[in-house]
Amino acid sequence: MNERARRPAGEFSGWLSSLLDAVRDGTSPDVPCDGCIACCSSSQFVHIGPDEADALAHIPAELLFAAPGAPEGYVLMGYDEQGRCPMLVDGACSIYEHRPRTCRTYDCRVFPATGLDPGAGKERIGARANEWEFGYADKRARVEHEAVRAAAAYLERCRDDFPPGAVPGVPTQLAVLACEAHDAFLGTDDPDPEAVRVAIRHRHAPD
Repeated sequence: MNERARRPAGEFSGWLSSLLDAVRDGTSPDVPCDGCIACCSSSQFVHIGPDEADALAHIPAELLFAAPGAPEGYVLMGYDEQGRCPMLVDGACSIYEHRPRTCRTYDCRVFPATGLDPGAGKERIGARANEWEFGYADKRARVEHEAVRAAAAYLERCRDDFPPGAVPGVPTQLAVLACEAHDAFLGTDDPDPEAVRVAIRHRHAPD
């Protein structure tokens, strides 16, 4: 019987802090991809904001289309018949130094962190995510991990208790929201709903 491959995901509290910094600042988390291109070849739409002039300047306009339901200027880049990003050339990102914010902040470790599945058609991402294994510096780190998982389960289970669209349907976005809302779940599986609403409002607040 083959054991699943294991890859060190880093110390949990440090990882969580760096993820939240990346989401807030649009910076790139230090993901040890080691040549993995699962996220670049799993039929993912890449969201690009109107403020991302550098990325937009390096992506052919014909590959972009208006993002449904988003404000004017927000666009999506699709994928080819094999589910690959059109910027993936010879197994590597051809615009890596100019890649969109979505790509810079993507971190498949959010799936083992939250216990969520990447979803249909994302089996390659799921296989990679299943290899990650977090470490814990202390008891607090384990409590934080439990809170993140509790937040993810709660948001899935209670989605209809919030305004339409407030809780993302896309697994990656839901996982990130669970990380952002985890403070409300520290030490409890039954949080104050208003504390969760505050996290959701903060996420959807305009810049």
